[in-house]
This record gives sequence, C-alpha cells and structure tokens, in this order.
Amino acid sequence: MGEFKHLCMAKFKEGVVVDDIIQELTKLAAELDTVKYFGWGKDVLNQEALTQGFTHVFVMTFASAEDLAACMSHEKHSAFAATFMAALDKVVVMDFPLVFVKPAPPLA
Repeated sequence: MGEFKHLCMAKFKEGVVVDDIIQELTKLAAELDTVKYFGWGKDVLNQEALTQGFTHVFVMTFASAEDLAACMSHEKHSAFAATFMAALDKVVVMDFPLVFVKPAPPLA
C-alpha cells in the first residue's frame, strides 16, 4: 500500500497565537523520523457555509501505517497533542492511505 496521510482541520479558540502552535508543530514534525512530509495551510476564501468555521489544515505524510502509528504513539506527539487540543474550538482528524488518481509530476 502507498503513503498514509494524517489530516487535521482546525478552528482555534479566540486569543490563541496560531503562529506559535504552527511553529511547535513544525518543530515536532522535523524531530520525528517517521514523518516524511509536513505541510499546513490557512483558508483564504472564508466561505463559512463550506468551511464550517475551520480555518487551518495540517497534513503529515508517512511511508506506512506502521510509521503513522509510531508517530501517533510517540511521547513527543502525545505531549504536543495536549497543547494542541487545548487551543482548539473544533477539530476533525482523518488518517488514510492515499489513493493516487493523478500522481504529482517529479520535482525539478
């Protein structure tokens, strides 16, 4: 099976310094060898009817389900998760194998 994704959509509580959370998450992803790729984005269209208040998305890529499980059970992830969850008003998390329909072109 191919890569596994850990996708998290978040709506942060009022007053949370989101840049600090992103900085901590970026550091965590860099420290954990099982994380192949990490990226995040912020909604730019502000279509409340579609986003349901979610403003940010975070994506981690793993080589296998085992690597995903190792990351989720790692003590550094567990410690960060407590901080992250306390900063959230709403969250949706999904873990799934990625099914490529149109693969990305090779990086130049």
